[in-house]
Amino acid sequence: MAALATTDPVAPAADEGLVAIRTRGLEKRYEDVVAVRSLDLEVHAGEVFGLLGPNGAGKTTTILMLLGLTEPTAGEARVLGLDPARNPLKVKRHVGYLPDNVGFYGDMTGRQNLRYTARLNGIEPSIAGPRIGTLLERVGLVEAADARVDTYSRGMRQRLGLADALVKDPLVVILDEPTAAIDPVGVGQTLELVRGLADEHGVAVLLSSHLLHQVQQVCDRIAIFVAGDIVAQGTVRELADDQASGAQSQLEVGADGDPDAVAAVLRSVPGVNEVARDPRDPRLFSVTGDVEVRRRVAEALVAAGHIPWQLRSRGMELDEIYQRYFATAASEAAASEAAASEAAASGAAVQGPGATTLEGGQVDDR
Repeated sequence: MAALATTDPVAPAADEGLVAIRTRGLEKRYEDVVAVRSLDLEVHAGEVFGLLGPNGAGKTTTILMLLGLTEPTAGEARVLGLDPARNPLKVKRHVGYLPDNVGFYGDMTGRQNLRYTARLNGIEPSIAGPRIGTLLERVGLVEAADARVDTYSRGMRQRLGLADALVKDPLVVILDEPTAAIDPVGVGQTLELVRGLADEHGVAVLLSSHLLHQVQQVCDRIAIFVAGDIVAQGTVRELADDQASGAQSQLEVGADGDPDAVAAVLRSVPGVNEVARDPRDPRLFSVTGDVEVRRRVAEALVAAGHIPWQLRSRGMELDEIYQRYFATAASEAAASEAAASEAAASGAAVQGPGATTLEGGQVDDR
């Protein structure tokens, strides 16, 4: 795999540094429907950036704009320093793309399909052959490489699609639901391959998914999409810290002594709101309390003769972070819609029946 190189004819300009994908105020509207709203995004070389959100949130529309497959209504996008709407062929030459529904020639083998892609991209057979062999091995399709694709399962087609996206040795890889229909072993291999693209080859990876655990496992940074808007972006830790502001803390606690006695001490600590025993280990407890509770828990256990051997703050998982952002966005949208409806009703009441609105919004109630 190639690293991002300043000698490449479409590499980012010097002032862009290692930013491989950048958008500013990017929007896409379909008549009255806003698919993507005022999107500001940066993806760097050697980074796996996750677009996280439910189906229909705007992730795929964003990808299509980055590939030059649909033009934005407003704003701008740059991929390797180029405008994909004006230079789609140059962009595609260095961008590997895995769509959520991969299409291949069913009467050709997996290997033949990859060779066809290599020819389309002007790759010499002497280079394409070994590269294809390596990719087939990395996606776990060596044994099925010479079978017709119409005999492949959905998961096998998805694996072949990942290999197909990498045939051109891209500088940027865009993956739309890359693990769809892949078995658990294949998912692990796929995520390992994606992580290796960034870590070992300096590739910028943009990964779109609705699978929270997988996004958390492989992505450096995440953007949460809700109804066309990015409501938050950053590392999982940054997003958790943002949501935890003013919230309760959670601890994982283990201490010497009888578990029932330890539980009683924990419940007696000021600021502790909940104590729950870990079903996997009866000696461990999940403690929920205010932000200062950790020190008080430690002091109370020691004073009671129960020396703590586990006292760890538990950060929020991506699932909890996502649900909080989603709930906040939904609440704000509902409030905005209610305010708009109230304003419309108020305006209608002021004007009354037969009122006429003049230019500039003045009301003629003659």
